[in-house]
Amino acid sequence: MFRSCLNDSIDFMCDALAQQGYAIIPDFLEQAEASLLYNYAQSLPSSQWHLAGIGREQKHTVNTLVRSDKIHWLSTQQPLEAMWLEHMEQLRVALNRRLFLGLFDYECHLARYEPGSRYQKHLDAFKGRGNRVLSTVCYLNPDWTNAHGGELIIYGDQQQVLECILPKQSTLVVFLSDVFVHEVKEAHRTRYSITGWFRHNGSDAGRVDPSA
Repeated sequence: MFRSCLNDSIDFMCDALAQQGYAIIPDFLEQAEASLLYNYAQSLPSSQWHLAGIGREQKHTVNTLVRSDKIHWLSTQQPLEAMWLEHMEQLRVALNRRLFLGLFDYECHLARYEPGSRYQKHLDAFKGRGNRVLSTVCYLNPDWTNAHGGELIIYGDQQQVLECILPKQSTLVVFLSDVFVHEVKEAHRTRYSITGWFRHNGSDAGRVDPSA
C-alpha cells in the first residue's frame, strides 16, 4: 500500500479545490513509491503502449497533431497498478466526505510523452456532456528540469495562464475536468505520469458509462 499522507494533504487539496477549482500537491508520494511506479512504467514493453486518442466512443479518433503521447490503461489485474487504484479509491472517499462531490469511480492510465510529444489545449469534459468531474495527474520522472519541457499549463476563463507546472516527481495536480482548459508542452525527454479522472455515474439502462 502506498504511504502518501492523505490525511496531511486532503485538507489543503479540498480547500484549494473549493476556492479555485484546482490543487497542486508537490509531495503526494514518497520518493521510493514514485520511483517504483517510474521503474514500472519504463519496464512495460512497447506492445502494452498505444497511441492516445481524443474523444470518446463513436467520436474517438487518433490525431497526433493534437496529441502524440502513448498510454497504458491501469487495471486491478496487475499488483502495482491495483495498489495505485486502491490509493485513489481512498482519495475518492475522502473527497466525497469533505466536498460532497458524488464521485462514483476512477479511471486512469500511464502516459508516456516521448521527445517531441505534446498535447494541445483541451478540456477533459464538457458541461452536460460527460461524467468526468476531477482530473488528476501524478508525475513520475526524477530530476526533471526546465530544459526538459513537458510543462502542464492550466488556463483561466480568459485564456490567461493560471499555472505552469513542471512535471517533477511525486507532484499531484487535481482540477475540475469541465472548467480548466489545459495543455502539455512539448517534452524534450521521455516523460511519464499517471493521468486519471474521478467520475459521476453515467449509467443508462443499467450500463455504466465506458471508461475509454
